[in-house]
Amino acid sequence: MLVVIMGVSGSGKSTVGALLASQLGWKFYDADDYHPEENKSKMVEGIPLEDKDRIPWLCLLHDIIKREESGGQSMVLACSALKKMYRNVLQHGKSTILAERDQPQRKTELPAEKALFVHLDGSKEVLSMRLKERQGHFMPTTLLQSQLDSLEPPSKPEHFVTISVQKKVSEIVTEIERTLNIK
Repeated sequence: MLVVIMGVSGSGKSTVGALLASQLGWKFYDADDYHPEENKSKMVEGIPLEDKDRIPWLCLLHDIIKREESGGQSMVLACSALKKMYRNVLQHGKSTILAERDQPQRKTELPAEKALFVHLDGSKEVLSMRLKERQGHFMPTTLLQSQLDSLEPPSKPEHFVTISVQKKVSEIVTEIERTLNIK
């Protein structure tokens, strides 16, 4: 089982993901830990990442997902996963990019029903306030608008739930557990 905690910067992905994984006894991965230095440098400088910056990073995350899945390990991944294409790469690998161009239905690596995308959603004002309060992170507040502009909220047929960032972290985790039929 894979749960991806997704959303723009400041939505609480890492906090929610770490708590959820801890409560479920699953592995936790924070996608930010896998960004190459070039991506981090761009973001520190206030330069939004493009698809060409994100695709190799997403492919690395896909490889981690495949490895854990093949070992029977359930996991929680905190990852922005802003676009549907990015979520497809996480689930199906780089081949999904070519498949979307050529044959939209050719996805074979990881069944979509195995991934639950949890979209942590909030207003620009709330997210901006959270980012201003956050310390020690490479993502500056100035890039929030570019992430909001890039965001493609999940929709059917994706397996997802949208939860407000204004809820308490414990309430968010409980809602995810209910969605997974764990509580």
